[in-house]
Amino acid sequence: MAVKLRLARWGAKKNPYYHIVAADSRAPRDGKYIETVGKYNPMVDGDKKYILENDRIKYWLGNGAVPTDRVHKIFAKFGILEAKSYDAQNKKSTPKAKAQERLKAVAEAKAAAESKPAEETPAAE
Repeated sequence: MAVKLRLARWGAKKNPYYHIVAADSRAPRDGKYIETVGKYNPMVDGDKKYILENDRIKYWLGNGAVPTDRVHKIFAKFGILEAKSYDAQNKKSTPKAKAQERLKAVAEAKAAAESKPAEETPAAE
């Protein structure tokens, strides 16, 4: 059974309140879960926004539970996990194959143009 640490939504319409739960990865978002390890209330400011049970979180992480991206950010905020580093450029915005070939050809041409005068100078002397 793959266990995930994720948010389960509670609260009323337009007034969200989340429990951070350890749940089977196949279970629905608000469905059956194994244990509640924290709470997150985005509507509150200050210290009461996050309530975490550090010992239970570390227990689940030690047993192989994988946090979701949002839960990982919350844990990183409190020093339980290290913050993830994201690449500046995603795969969709990279140039397509033909454009990459053109860029590579231009780079090779520049490299060839810069290396030719350097090779000819010692031979001229």
